[in-house]
Amino acid sequence: MNWLIEPLTFEFMRHAIATAVLLGILCAVVGTYLIVQRMGLLGDVIAHAVLPGLAIAFFFGVDIYLGAFVSGTLSTFVVTWIESQSRIKVDVAMALVFSGFLALGITLITVLRSKLDLHQFLFGDILGVTTIDIWQTLITTIFVLVLVKLFYKELLFYTFDPLGAQAIGLPVKFIYFGLNAAITLTIIASMQAVGVILVVSLLVGPGITAYMLVKELHQMMVVGAVFGIISSISGMYLSYYLNIPSGAAIVLVVSGLFLLALLFSPHQGILAHRS
Repeated sequence: MNWLIEPLTFEFMRHAIATAVLLGILCAVVGTYLIVQRMGLLGDVIAHAVLPGLAIAFFFGVDIYLGAFVSGTLSTFVVTWIESQSRIKVDVAMALVFSGFLALGITLITVLRSKLDLHQFLFGDILGVTTIDIWQTLITTIFVLVLVKLFYKELLFYTFDPLGAQAIGLPVKFIYFGLNAAITLTIIASMQAVGVILVVSLLVGPGITAYMLVKELHQMMVVGAVFGIISSISGMYLSYYLNIPSGAAIVLVVSGLFLLALLFSPHQGILAHRS
């Protein structure tokens, strides 16, 4: 059992694994709503849209995560505005906003001569998390999970039938904003672990793996969270013993689990249909 215990003797590994487990749970729960609404690209949009906020906040000495939240949330409003004011489909609007905000972020970092570590935010550095970072991730996770629990029925109705939810008087605009805020918070919490480039895989990967195995939304969340935890811990151990980037290792495990589910799922697996 030495191979299992040895990484835990290092404080940075204990911090990294604790953070990864929390993110595995958080991303699986929030990502489930993205998957069911077929809005996986929105996570990618928000992940890259935080860059302008990071650059501006860093320049003015404001909390960079506050700037990231404002910028990420703004991107979702821009997507909605473009869709509502034109004949442009939502996927095209998201692609445009995705590239536009990313280009703006890179430009601002250059123009403002920011000393912001762009490499860290793009690719993550989970081995550098501190105790404060763990507490911030824990608070974010608890906050989002409590809100999901309290408003589960409303979110469930809105997710599968937004027009019906509006017809019975549910505040669909508020629910839409709340979901986008939760997605943005999740992405910001995950940036240090896997970076904005790989965060979408962590956001939707465990959820779509669970989707191959179960049918109910709450089951997707629970099973997805289990896969998120397994992926996070396995990825950290692979990173330690194979000396590969931690974020990439976690995402590779996520992708591997999905591939197994895609092939061997009893109900939807490719090989199950052939047998």
